[in-house]
Amino acid sequence: MSEIFTPVSGTQIYDQRPALVLDTNTVLALWMFRDPALEKLRDWIEAGNCRLYSREDALEELRRVLAYRQFGLDLPCQEAIHCHYRSLLTPWAGPRGPSATDESACLPRCSDTDDQKFLEIAFEAEATHLLTRDKALLKLQRPVASRMRCSIMQPDSFKNGFHRHQNA
Repeated sequence: MSEIFTPVSGTQIYDQRPALVLDTNTVLALWMFRDPALEKLRDWIEAGNCRLYSREDALEELRRVLAYRQFGLDLPCQEAIHCHYRSLLTPWAGPRGPSATDESACLPRCSDTDDQKFLEIAFEAEATHLLTRDKALLKLQRPVASRMRCSIMQPDSFKNGFHRHQNA
């Protein structure tokens, strides 16, 4: 099982900030391409207005994608983006309990098996939102919403409503 980032201490403090999971393409749009349409969302995330979750396998995928030749990023730039994103993550220790792995097996199946990990992370972290532009993940909006309290949506859509979360 991959390492997951979550609260390390045994005491849970109720945190009303939204809990987000970002797929790899959303991370790229925010911090590599610096999509101007997502500037306010990026600033909002960097200001600590949400809890951001990932897992080692997703972080390794990000590392691999940042190294793609077509992006033309040198190693220091790749590492800077990867380290910056990692620094924004909420510390995380593991699934909610012994049955969490069994329960995650009941999640809807993504037609792109590489993206299944983002559903698992959202489930395990009890995320409120999974932000993606991936059509395979977006098709799972209804099944996911019926099984867990998580909305799958495009980052562009979330940014239009994140102001309501700012003072949460």
